[in-house]
Amino acid sequence: HDFRLDILIGIYDWERKIPQTVQFDLDIGIPDRGKPVDRIGDTIDYAKVVARIESSLRGNHFPLVEKLAEHVAQLLLQEFRSPWVRVSVTKLAALKSVKRLGVIIERGTRG
Repeated sequence: HDFRLDILIGIYDWERKIPQTVQFDLDIGIPDRGKPVDRIGDTIDYAKVVARIESSLRGNHFPLVEKLAEHVAQLLLQEFRSPWVRVSVTKLAALKSVKRLGVIIERGTRG
């Protein structure tokens, strides 16, 4: 939670040029491998998750927070084989009178 990046996001012309701070809160389901999780190889390496999200967003522009949330959810489901994810994407101080705005999506199947 509270993973922040400065990225290009939004539909207005200025948003295509000026990065904005986006906060991610990620809940990631762990695949059931039928044994206790006691090694990093038995679970999802969160440092790799953070690095992969950063690299997938570098240089990209997302018009909507919904599109960005879906992109991150699919990355986690497909590349990290998570059975389910809950992705919250929040633009911070996007509007003068709004401190935070964003969406939450859930994808996959909880076991």
